[in-house]
Amino acid sequence: MSLDLASTLAALPPLPAQASSYRAQVKAALDAQRSSSSPAIPLLVALDDDPTGTQTCHDVTVLTVWDVDTLTAEFRKTRESSSAPFYGFFILTNSRALHPAPARALIQDICRNLQAASQATALPFEVVLRGDSTLRGHFPLEPEAVASVLGDADAWVLCPFFLQGGRYTIGDVHYVADPEQGLLVPAAATPFARDATFGYTSSNLVDYAVEKGKGTIKRGDVVSLSLEVIRSGIESIYQVLRTLSAPRKVLVVNAAAEEDVDAVVLALLKAAADDGKRFLFRTGAAFVSARLGIAPIAPIASSTLTFATPRPGGLVIAGSYVPKTTAQLDVLTAKSGDKLTTLVLPVNELLASPASADSTIRAARAVAEKELARGQDVLVMTSRDLVVGADEAASLDIGATVAKALVSFLADLAVKPAYVIAKGGITSSDMATKALGFRRAQVVGQAAPGVPLWRCDEPTAKWPGLPYVVFPGNVGSNETLYEVVHGWRGRD
Repeated sequence: MSLDLASTLAALPPLPAQASSYRAQVKAALDAQRSSSSPAIPLLVALDDDPTGTQTCHDVTVLTVWDVDTLTAEFRKTRESSSAPFYGFFILTNSRALHPAPARALIQDICRNLQAASQATALPFEVVLRGDSTLRGHFPLEPEAVASVLGDADAWVLCPFFLQGGRYTIGDVHYVADPEQGLLVPAAATPFARDATFGYTSSNLVDYAVEKGKGTIKRGDVVSLSLEVIRSGIESIYQVLRTLSAPRKVLVVNAAAEEDVDAVVLALLKAAADDGKRFLFRTGAAFVSARLGIAPIAPIASSTLTFATPRPGGLVIAGSYVPKTTAQLDVLTAKSGDKLTTLVLPVNELLASPASADSTIRAARAVAEKELARGQDVLVMTSRDLVVGADEAASLDIGATVAKALVSFLADLAVKPAYVIAKGGITSSDMATKALGFRRAQVVGQAAPGVPLWRCDEPTAKWPGLPYVVFPGNVGSNETLYEVVHGWRGRD
């Protein structure tokens, strides 16, 4: 049942008076680890199943490769505050685009390499599996894969709260806010729950864990932290954490404000430092920034970015099919008028044959190069009719074929745009890694709330220094994509 957003939040227990200082306390505790010869609090490594997990962070590194040498170097850099302001980093796995067996093998391989880097640097670490705040993804497969390499944790912490996207967990039920209607909609009643690959029926996170576990997670394995406990103080949360022990429990975290997550993080750090508790996290983006002590900053304005002269047009590439993306594309095209050239790639042509896909992409690329060179913004989007396969695996394969075509478009594009906006998690991952050649990037901040802005300055990248926007498919109002493009246009 949907709830009224405003009255539901107003009826919750009040936040403690000291809650506003929680995040600064987290940052101070983590900074103290850098000078310790034997850190008690682990360095945080966020394994991101698509690039959107960086949407609440800034000044943090994202790796798209995970060989032992690269990870060892990143562990060392992260320990030095002059090299890394925050005590952790991201690894982009893009595992949501993979079938279960390859996803499991990938997570296991990364964890083995993290172990080697940890041993080489004498720095302990812990893992956040950053996943979709609307509950899509490989769960419990990915935490099981981590545990198979790193051993059992005392608890798996399940915390999909994400304020900027309107994701709240109240009374163990996970909600997606509908700001236009002023409602909190149970997640299982949204289109996200009908995902062809990662669908589900339970909005209650206790039930969700049992449902997705398919017999491996029993109801008695799931413990929840209520808002009443969380808002009564750090000590109350800590007392719950002390009772958790391997073989692991699933800990559902309720949250309706960022301070709720900050409070849980402080208690988690205390349990790790004082009791040696080990946790594995499956969370939305908000948990990562809370765990790293990252204070929010304002969205990045176009005036802070450097563009070539004469300025080329900006490029938007849209592969996401969620209804939110389609609505945003409708607004973008309608309000941009003749300031935007729209190229639609018919999915049936991309799927018909390699030759058909190549011909479609080459034709679109030729038009895009001409338009970008004259300063015109360009939107390249897949046709909006969702094509699904006979089962989950076939639907993933269709998505992979379409993604490959979009990669081909950008990889061979000869004109450097003013910026690239990639719409959708898997789309943005493929564009960054396969088309633009990112290996190590920095999260500059956000182009809009919940919309990460990256920059890769490595000379091996296709266009070093290019502003790159990771625009999640399911974030923002219907106007947000247009507002970013219009704001960055820099001209009427």
